[in-house]
Amino acid sequence: MKLSKESCSRLYQAWHESAVDNIPPYASWQLRVEGCTITCYQSGKVVFQGRDAEVYAAPFLHKDIILPQAGSDEVGTGDYFGPVCVCACIVEEKDLDALKKLGVRDSKQLTDDEIRVIAPQLMKRLRYSLLIVTDEKYNQVHDTSNMNAIKSKLHNQAYINLSRKTALPDLKIIDQFTPAASYYRYLEGEKAIVRGIHFETKAEDKYPAVGSASMIARYAFLKCMDDMEAKYDMHFQKGASAKTDEDARLFIQKYGIGRLNEVAKLHFKNTERATDQK
Repeated sequence: MKLSKESCSRLYQAWHESAVDNIPPYASWQLRVEGCTITCYQSGKVVFQGRDAEVYAAPFLHKDIILPQAGSDEVGTGDYFGPVCVCACIVEEKDLDALKKLGVRDSKQLTDDEIRVIAPQLMKRLRYSLLIVTDEKYNQVHDTSNMNAIKSKLHNQAYINLSRKTALPDLKIIDQFTPAASYYRYLEGEKAIVRGIHFETKAEDKYPAVGSASMIARYAFLKCMDDMEAKYDMHFQKGASAKTDEDARLFIQKYGIGRLNEVAKLHFKNTERATDQK
């Protein structure tokens, strides 16, 4: 990770008794503590290596906002109706004040009306990549891939698309939905894989890039739901509740069960409940 001069100094002072003389090229110093080797480079990048690397790095993960950073998040995977939307975006230091004023954070903490106001401003300001998978396409892919495999491939593709627009920063974060080892296992066989990603749960409120990606993805989801409601002239309940079942039954009455795959993720239990004739 890249740390400020103050954080590098604080880290060195805490463990300076473990400093070694023989340091790598372009390094300012190196510490060899139990279970970890910590190397600070002249660029400000600090590398933690070893069994307990995460333990020593943890105090510095959130005290400094490391910029630039890329983050990605997905929306729609818990909704019976509507697409799966995945966004990856980059936040730079020049963006931070504007994002704070806009109130960027996890999209689940904002109302849909707030998302509709804030997200378009983010889309004008930030470099981002957005993927939208329709229900019809999702159902086709889900026949051979589970939800986490689909999400892994979408996040990876979002980063690939973003890398084609601009160079990706060193810090790339995914709001963790599966362990890193599983994530990369799902990507085996892919033509290109973006590596060096930091996985962390509840990352939307800790990293502005993830929070921004969450809001852009949510906005795209809302727009798609608007289009669906206009196309089919009916309301589609978000989430996967009993009210969702009622909308599914109504859709089937109007258009037939054969077209349900156009608007819904068929493997959800809602399909079984909506088609139960008892």
